[in-house]
Amino acid sequence: MQQLPSNSISLFCFFCMLLSSSYAKPRISSPAFAANSCNFPAIFNFGDSNSDTGGISAALYPINWPYGQTYFHMPAGRFSDGRLIIDFIAESFGLPYLSAYLDSVGTNFSHGANFATGGSTIRVPDRILPTNEGFGFSPFYLDIQLSQFMLFKSRSQMIRQRGGIYASLMPQEEYFSQALYTFDIGQNDFTADLFADMPIEKIYASVPDVINSFAYNVKSIYNSGGRSFWIHNTGPLGCYAFVFLYSPSAPALKDSAGCVKPYNELAQYFNLKLKEAVVQLRKAFPSAAFTYVDVYSIKYSLFKEPEKYGFELPLVACCGYGGIDKYNFSLNAVCGASGLVNGTKIVVDSSCDRPSARVSWDGVHFTEAANKFIFDQISTGDFSDPPIPPNMACHREGQLKALGQNALVNIS
Repeated sequence: MQQLPSNSISLFCFFCMLLSSSYAKPRISSPAFAANSCNFPAIFNFGDSNSDTGGISAALYPINWPYGQTYFHMPAGRFSDGRLIIDFIAESFGLPYLSAYLDSVGTNFSHGANFATGGSTIRVPDRILPTNEGFGFSPFYLDIQLSQFMLFKSRSQMIRQRGGIYASLMPQEEYFSQALYTFDIGQNDFTADLFADMPIEKIYASVPDVINSFAYNVKSIYNSGGRSFWIHNTGPLGCYAFVFLYSPSAPALKDSAGCVKPYNELAQYFNLKLKEAVVQLRKAFPSAAFTYVDVYSIKYSLFKEPEKYGFELPLVACCGYGGIDKYNFSLNAVCGASGLVNGTKIVVDSSCDRPSARVSWDGVHFTEAANKFIFDQISTGDFSDPPIPPNMACHREGQLKALGQNALVNIS
């Protein structure tokens, strides 16, 4: 991969400071708000492998053991040993886990649907799966996920009219306006560019187009009746083991956590622009509620101070084989698949001894334990703008002020 210019390390630290300072704001914490919790009857999710509950597994490639070993005790279409953040969000609302829209077997869409697929991007990817040319990305990028949602919305109501079991497996019409619309996507737009050896400056220049594409899709869902939006920013790209295969090895480009600084700064720049876009969406659609969620800060804390939160070896994949610098990740033998190592075929079908103490499941995705930690932090409201937990995400900023003039407490 092309060597990164030295000035890229600090060029966008200014934006990183803006992001971190934006969270020094009051947090809502009062019984007054508990009485006004949102009663979301459904969730419609859009995203990539961070929230895929079986889409890419049903459409293209099965996800094999040991994926799913911790909670489901079998592969469950998720890129983890167990549950994802979206699963914990559904649990917190008392809703069933989301069925993948692309899964035709044993699915129930009565309380929502999941359009996310592993490898999805916001924009059209240059290299689409399936491919024999190494890395590829999902054909179900965000525009396609939106098209699937629109089709699902109309067809689900036609199916409900049949009555009986057909009606019981589809969401009620009013659920589409009452649902929470969740988004966790954007990471793969930049990994695609990095893998293609695109200069870092050119990747930065592409961010506005990525953001515009994202905003277009959110606007389209608003125009179709969606009113509550829960939007995750992207995580610390420079901390994932798979990135180290493509990153410069110069120690000066690593931070104290061992992550690649320029890649994390790229993620933070995207996050800044994403947050600005959310602010503009609020202005454009004052009748809707938009919550921006800083999962980047939560995820990065697991790499920077793992012991503080009961974790260890955050950069090392729990499930994997070999690789450079003992990260336990190699494209020749990835978790759950067979591969050739020194001419010998092996199957990577086992994991580390304690997944519950690990951050990285497979060098790309998080363990269930890490996902639960991230969800727990999200639930405090400390990492959201406005500063609310998921069960308050139906309230617009003006409503929150009216509800809680006396319920704001300063973050210590």
